[in-house]
Amino acid sequence: MPHDPITTGTIAELNTFDPAIGSLLALEAERQSSTIELIASENHVSAPVMHAMGTCLTNKYAEGYPGARYYGGCVHHDGIERIAIERACKLFGCKFANVQPHSGATANQALFFALLNPGDVFASLVLADGGHLTHGLKVNMSGKWFQAVHYPLVYDASKPNFEHIDYDAVERVCLEAKQQHGDKFKLIMCGYSAYPRVIDFARFRAIADKCNVLLHADIAHIAGLVASGVHPSPFPHCHVVTTTTHKTLRGPRGGLFLTNDEEIAKKYDRALFPGIQGGPLMHVIAAKAVAFGEALQPSFRTYCEQVVRNARALATGLQSKGFRISSNGTDNHLMLVDLRGKSTQLIGADAEKWLESAGIICNKNGVPQDPRPPKQTSGIRLGTPATTTRGFKEAEMQHVASFIDRVLTAGLAGEAALAAETAKVREEVRTLCARFPLPA
Repeated sequence: MPHDPITTGTIAELNTFDPAIGSLLALEAERQSSTIELIASENHVSAPVMHAMGTCLTNKYAEGYPGARYYGGCVHHDGIERIAIERACKLFGCKFANVQPHSGATANQALFFALLNPGDVFASLVLADGGHLTHGLKVNMSGKWFQAVHYPLVYDASKPNFEHIDYDAVERVCLEAKQQHGDKFKLIMCGYSAYPRVIDFARFRAIADKCNVLLHADIAHIAGLVASGVHPSPFPHCHVVTTTTHKTLRGPRGGLFLTNDEEIAKKYDRALFPGIQGGPLMHVIAAKAVAFGEALQPSFRTYCEQVVRNARALATGLQSKGFRISSNGTDNHLMLVDLRGKSTQLIGADAEKWLESAGIICNKNGVPQDPRPPKQTSGIRLGTPATTTRGFKEAEMQHVASFIDRVLTAGLAGEAALAAETAKVREEVRTLCARFPLPA
C-alpha cells in the first residue's frame, strides 16, 4: 500500500463507493511504490501538490483571466491564479506568464495559434533525433497546418561533438528557409524531449536575429533544471518559452507559457482562451502554484543538482556494462541508451517489456539515425527525476545499472533465463524501493 495518507484515504473511500476504481487505484499505488521509475518525463509530486489537486476548486468554472472572468464567484480563483503567475515569473526570471495551458502540447498549440498563420514555416530538430510530436510531426497540428524544416545533430562519429546539435547546420538550414520562404519563415524552435546535452540559447538567438524570426524554447523536460539554475536559462535569449509543469519541475501535469514581451503575452492569452481552451483547471493551477513555491526553495536546487549527478552515474554505470550512450553521456536528467552497443539483437520494445517485468519502468526510444521503426527502436530513454525524488543517489543508480544489465543479458539468453533473472531482480527492486519510500 502507499505511504501517503492522501492516496490511502482516497482508496478507502472509493472501495466503499466505487470498488472497481478503488481496486485499480490501489494496484497503481502499489505499482508506483514498488517499482523504479526511469521514464524521463515522470516524477513523484509532494503531498501538498497532490492535496491541492484534490480540492473543491475542481467544482468551479473560471473562464477568462483574473479580474476578467465570464462567471461570477471567482474571487478566490483570481487570487490563486495571480499567485501562480507571480511565482512562475519569479521562478523563471520573466515578466509574463500564462498558467492555464492544460498540457505542454496545448501550450505549444496556442503558441502557433498566437504567432503563426496556417502555411507559415518554422524550424525544429529532426524529430527522430529528439524532437517532440508538436514540433512538426506530419499527423500533428504543427505539421498539418504549418511547414517544418528540420536541423540535424552532428552525425560524424569522429567528431568530439558527435550527436550534439550541429549549430552550424542550424544556421545554414534557417538561412536557407529565410531565403526560400521569406517572411513566411516565422519561428525557430529549440528544446527537446530526448536530448541529453546543454542547449546554447545564445547561439540560437544569434541565428534567429540573422533570420529576423522569433526564437521559441520548449523546456518541458529541463524546466526544473532551468528554474534552479542547473541548466542555463532561455531568458533573455528566447522571445517565448513553453513548458510542462511536471517532469523535472515536479508539479502537477499541466502546461505553462512565459515571455518578456507584453504584446506577445497579450496575443498568447487570446490564443489560449478563447482560442483553443475553455475553462481553466483551477485545482491544477493551485497545484502549479504550490509546486512553483516548492521550486523557489533552496532545497530544490539541491534536488536538481542530484538529478544530474544521478543521470551521469547511471550513464557511466551502463557504459561500464557495454551499453552505448548517445552523445557519450548527459548534461541533464536523461540519456538515450543505444542497445546495439550491447547486442545488435536487442531492440527497445523488448527491453521495455523485459525491464517492466522486473519492476524497472522505462520507454523504448529511437536513437539518432535509428534504422528501426518507432514501434521497435534501437534504444531506450532513461531519466532520473523520479528516482532522485525517492532519495536515490549515485550508489543506488549504480545498482540500477546492474539491474538493467542483468535483465537484458538474461533476455538475450532466452525465455527461461529471462524468467529466472527477472524474478530475482524484481525482489531486489522491491527491497530497494522499500528503503526509499515515495513522498508522504
